[in-house]
Amino acid sequence: MLITHDTRCALDAVVDLVNTVPEDDEASDGLADVAALGDFVRKHEISDVGVLSEFDLSAVRKVRGRFAAIFAAPDARTAAGLINELVAAAGTTPRLTDHDGYDWHVHYFAPGASVADHLAADCGMALAFFVVAGEEERLRRCEAPDCRHAFVDLSRNRSRRYCDSRTCGNRLHVAAYRARRKEAAG
Repeated sequence: MLITHDTRCALDAVVDLVNTVPEDDEASDGLADVAALGDFVRKHEISDVGVLSEFDLSAVRKVRGRFAAIFAAPDARTAAGLINELVAAAGTTPRLTDHDGYDWHVHYFAPGASVADHLAADCGMALAFFVVAGEEERLRRCEAPDCRHAFVDLSRNRSRRYCDSRTCGNRLHVAAYRARRKEAAG
């Protein structure tokens, strides 16, 4: 599956956005305030965003929940329906652009769109490409029992199981190794 630069940026943004949700009651929200939203916008170099407000924060949190539902969708039809609703609500207006030193690419958000509509349109379309390609199973949640972070499995053979093999994957492998040694020592 060919993934263009702008689609990859949108995928990174949607995964990071979904992963700002607190994992439990003790964890803090990754989008706790407008400043955190501003940091998110800067980190992901989201263009054409004006001054952010509490309204933007609330709207982005709602969009975040809708994206989380897409990652939890049990099948392509459900994911497609959720994506269609999200993208339609954003009022998409596809247009070609070549800003900030990047070659031609498509923005799906309307000029002057809110940051929530921007994310819904561009990130929603990035996820739509996976459904169209029959690759929606690549939109996953980490299999580590104490982590449910979202990620997009871009491995060649669709075998990635953890959001980060160096943390979640390694932690589980070490635990399994220790359990085997303990059982063998018995």
